[in-house]
Amino acid sequence: MRFFLILFLFTTLYSKDFSIIVHQPFDAELFDVTEDYDRTISAIGVSKKFKQTNTSQENYTNAFDFLESTSQKYGSQMHLLKVDETGTILLSKIAKLTKFNRAVSLKKTPTNGYFVGGYTMDGSLLIAKLNSNAKVIRQVLFGTKNFDRMSKILLLSDGGILAIGSSTTSRNTHDEMFNTGLGNNDIFITRFDRNLHMLWSKKYGTQYDDVGIDAAEAFDGTLLILSTTSYEAHRNISLMRLSENGDRIWLKHFQTPTLIIPKRIITLRDTNFLVSLIEYDKNHKEHIRLIKFDLYNNVIADSRIHLSNPSGLNDIGEFSDGTFIGVGYTKKKNNTDALAILFDANLHLQKNHSFGGKNYDILNALSILHNSQIAAVGIHTDNHSQEANMWLVKLNKDTTLASMQKQKTSLHVSSLYTQLQKLFALEIAHHQLTLSKDLTLTLSGKSLLFQAGQYQLSQKQKQFLQSFFHKLIPFLKQHKNEIEALQVNGHTSTEWKNTSSKKGYLKNMKLSQNRALSVIEYLVTTQNTKELRWLSKLLEGDGKSYKEQIVQNHKEDKTHSRRVSFKLIVP
Repeated sequence: MRFFLILFLFTTLYSKDFSIIVHQPFDAELFDVTEDYDRTISAIGVSKKFKQTNTSQENYTNAFDFLESTSQKYGSQMHLLKVDETGTILLSKIAKLTKFNRAVSLKKTPTNGYFVGGYTMDGSLLIAKLNSNAKVIRQVLFGTKNFDRMSKILLLSDGGILAIGSSTTSRNTHDEMFNTGLGNNDIFITRFDRNLHMLWSKKYGTQYDDVGIDAAEAFDGTLLILSTTSYEAHRNISLMRLSENGDRIWLKHFQTPTLIIPKRIITLRDTNFLVSLIEYDKNHKEHIRLIKFDLYNNVIADSRIHLSNPSGLNDIGEFSDGTFIGVGYTKKKNNTDALAILFDANLHLQKNHSFGGKNYDILNALSILHNSQIAAVGIHTDNHSQEANMWLVKLNKDTTLASMQKQKTSLHVSSLYTQLQKLFALEIAHHQLTLSKDLTLTLSGKSLLFQAGQYQLSQKQKQFLQSFFHKLIPFLKQHKNEIEALQVNGHTSTEWKNTSSKKGYLKNMKLSQNRALSVIEYLVTTQNTKELRWLSKLLEGDGKSYKEQIVQNHKEDKTHSRRVSFKLIVP
């Protein structure tokens, strides 16, 4: 009696924390993140390059290449990063502009492209519209003759963009300050249509320093602007409601006895709004404050969250069930860690989790993904290092780090299926092989099938397998990082003479196992030691008995059921 043997079963499920650190020379950081429509994740930030560039190009197909033609030779540059579900970096594009520049915000277009917002270090504002391959559709360099900064861009319901920031200026004291601005810095708001044609650009402010921080769009198309006003040792929070054309509807200043810093304003599913702030206590330690209010500036909820360590949130998002997730930082005794917090619908803390290395780690922005996981980006600092690195993590809803686990993707399987079709086109055309969309190759030619009760390979089977493996092994080697296992499966028909159904199943199970083993033995004996070393980590064998019998016209095809198949397992 021969027992079935599974050879070289060393496959394991690849799993680790979904935490991607992109090292660049000098300081680098990610500021915003979004989910693409193909379920990949894109992030925008800044890295630093000190290398001379070629500015002789006249025709440009890439937004970053276009911008490169307008600047100096060195400096801080926009950096676009794109990763897939397995954490593989699909795109890492550095702007290489001739002016120092900084990207601050990233939004999606309806065609899976991007709106990128930022500014140059000499004071100009910048918005670029890219397609899904990061090629330029349109780019706008705008602003005043003074020194401007962008804080955020907001994607509007009509497909357009609102840019929020500040502009350094000075005005006559007799001007209407909330139409023209007056102080050293004024709130600077610009609205574009979906093709980045400017619709209007306006300033708002007081005689003090005013900075636009963030904006949200109401259900009626009006705009809520979150800003700060700084004077002497004070900093006030301001909320302003604007019409679609930028006309002020109402303005509200909030004065606090201690320092408070606004971070985000978001529109909620119930049409109300949520503001996230960092509030300092009398000992100058920061804590989290969340305020929910309606369109008419009525406060609905006001929540202060005091953790054991000074902490703040840089971004916050709302789940479909009305709960909230925030990301930021927490300052421990010897280092700063990234922080994620889950709140219930009433803004009460539910769970929190801090993580990072032994130095400085912080999360700047988040995007809630289709599966209720969260993509978040920021800074990670390696141990014994003074340089910041771009950092992208994926979190579970409970604030813990998600696992970076390889999963089947229809796109990836489809690609392998197409390649196998081409590789074995002749064998498929001559009906020696069949290929199914789950990446199963089945020996189907009459001379390649087994006789009833037989498992030893015939000469014709060996000849075919020699040619088959001559094509398949290089293919497996080429895709060894994409294919987790090669299953060799033996099959039988249902009959077994003069025995009960239970004993018949068991005898067919042993027979199917022996058929798989015969093929594996032939494969192993034809490989050299070097090839066998990596192939042994891929091979699996199994006997299916008659569980997957071939049926034609509602009747078992006993002849074609006596076969061996090869299935590629994609992680």
